Amino acid sequence: MERPQPASMSQDLSELLKEATKEVHTQAENVEFMRNFQKGQVTQEGFKLVMASLYHVYKALEEEIERNKENPVYAPLYFPEELHRRAALEQDMAFWYGPHWQEAVPYTQATKRYVRRLQEVGRREPELLVAHTYTRYLGDLSGGQVLKKIAQKALDLPSSGEGLAFFTFPNIASATKFKQLYRSRMNSLEMTPEVRQRVIEEAKTSFLLNIQLFEELQELLTGKAEDQSPSQAQGPHQRAGSRMEGLTPTETPRGKPQPIVLSQAPLVRWVLTLSFLVATVAVGLYAM
Repeated sequence: MERPQPASMSQDLSELLKEATKEVHTQAENVEFMRNFQKGQVTQEGFKLVMASLYHVYKALEEEIERNKENPVYAPLYFPEELHRRAALEQDMAFWYGPHWQEAVPYTQATKRYVRRLQEVGRREPELLVAHTYTRYLGDLSGGQVLKKIAQKALDLPSSGEGLAFFTFPNIASATKFKQLYRSRMNSLEMTPEVRQRVIEEAKTSFLLNIQLFEELQELLTGKAEDQSPSQAQGPHQRAGSRMEGLTPTETPRGKPQPIVLSQAPLVRWVLTLSFLVATVAVGLYAM
């Protein structure tokens, strides 16, 4: 007599991942300052820092994808022309950091931890790559266009899309149809129950790494806001810019940020708003 399959094996992998990450996804979405972000209160220097972290993450992710593009545990999900973001992010880095951007782009500690995990997965456990590509690419496809429009307006960027190449997928005509195709390919991957459970746990790890990155960037931005004095002669954009330029690739904020009263600190409202951008881009607004 044939033994019945566990419920988790009868469910599609895409549905299992959606259910397993629902709680942490909700935590990332339900932030108090979402309304501020919707008003377009985004600072240029903070946006640059977010994009720099994404550059390092996607560079590592796509190096590991290339390493495993013919491995059956990942090959059905290999869509470099449609999905890969490294080339687009290199364009954005040149726009934001100038012709010598390779030397100027910051590299935070949380970003380094994320990169190390992607490298470990790609080299030792490639069957888990699907957890990271699911979290990243489907999130980018779902929330990218909304974020692009908000950032374009808030930062007064060219209508041509310069500085926002990351959010554009020129080789995908319909994001909805492509996501359906991607989920179908995910669900076709052959996995044992043990591997499937590890993929689910890795998806949670992916969210955790994204949230840690978000928290670190929030501390960096909040720390700069607290260091500013209303009596300083420089304007807020000048002060933020000069402090950001002094960051080294491995610099972390000193001390813990002090409690903030929003009504007394307009710049901090910008910081919190930018933090939502981090959560949205780094964790992904994906409509599964």
